[in-house]
Amino acid sequence: MAPPQSLYAIPLRDPFARSEMAEPTALIRLAVAGKRRLTPDIWEFTLAAAGGAALQPFEPGAHIGIETPSGAMRQYSLVNDGRAPDRYVIALKREPESRGGSRSMVEDTEIGGTLRADAPANSFPLAEAPGYLLIAGGIGIAPILAMANRLDEEGKPFRMIYCSRSAAEAAYLHEMRDRFGGRLTVHHDGGDPDAHYDFWDDFAEPADIRVYCCGPKPLMEEIRAVSGHWPEGRVQFEDFRPVEAVRPDDRPFEAALRRSGRTVAVPADLTILEALRGAGIRVPSSCESGVCGTCKTRLLAGEADHRDRVLMPEERADFIMLCVSRAQSGALTLDL
Repeated sequence: MAPPQSLYAIPLRDPFARSEMAEPTALIRLAVAGKRRLTPDIWEFTLAAAGGAALQPFEPGAHIGIETPSGAMRQYSLVNDGRAPDRYVIALKREPESRGGSRSMVEDTEIGGTLRADAPANSFPLAEAPGYLLIAGGIGIAPILAMANRLDEEGKPFRMIYCSRSAAEAAYLHEMRDRFGGRLTVHHDGGDPDAHYDFWDDFAEPADIRVYCCGPKPLMEEIRAVSGHWPEGRVQFEDFRPVEAVRPDDRPFEAALRRSGRTVAVPADLTILEALRGAGIRVPSSCESGVCGTCKTRLLAGEADHRDRVLMPEERADFIMLCVSRAQSGALTLDL
């Protein structure tokens, strides 16, 4: 994905997994070898290793973290075959209210320029099964297309359902129709919530298949609802929607940095991480959506408004995730 911000395809990690102080992965430099507009809002980027270095292989469902021109780290699903890659291909949706991710990628990158990225990771892996149902909505097609291409190459049985507002807003539509034929079902709702695709026939009776779903929140909720009676583990989701880091009723506050002796103002419309970055203070980060643990920082004083999916309950008095959480009231003192 998804993002997602344009976090199209941000992996949703286990919110109850214990987090340690994460070390940032070494970033590699990638050259922007291609950039094309797939739909009015969806763009595809082809990234090659600067200097011709070998790229790390990956499996369908994988994503990479990219440092956008704005300095923000964002996660994007990989679309291409990753068995012996000479490039990384990602697709993202430009969001009008982007906070430094998709808008920066679309507006501030040029072919021939470079970006920094981390190694591919995969929290949405394609497992062995007798058959598959692949479901995508909007930009959620990115990891789903990678899966469909692999299954097609290996001659494994699958069906695919792709939902979008219109044909013009459906990325890779012609390519998929040509390749997958009758295995592909396409549904356009025209933006009308009452015209959504009826998935009940696909889920009425549990089947011995694996289901993979990636798309916007309403699609995910619908699939969860109609598959509640299926055996656990048969239906897998890639949730590319980020944690709501900034909310309409948020207020500004200050972050006091104990070790450096500095105090940074955090406006109502920025995260702590963004405010620190704007003040020239670099803090390790990766997902920037409250799910990876990289920006976990010791909280020395103040009451935090925790919005992450990483910290254990007993950690919340002593740590904070800088990318999404903020102050309940007053100031925070951080071990920075």
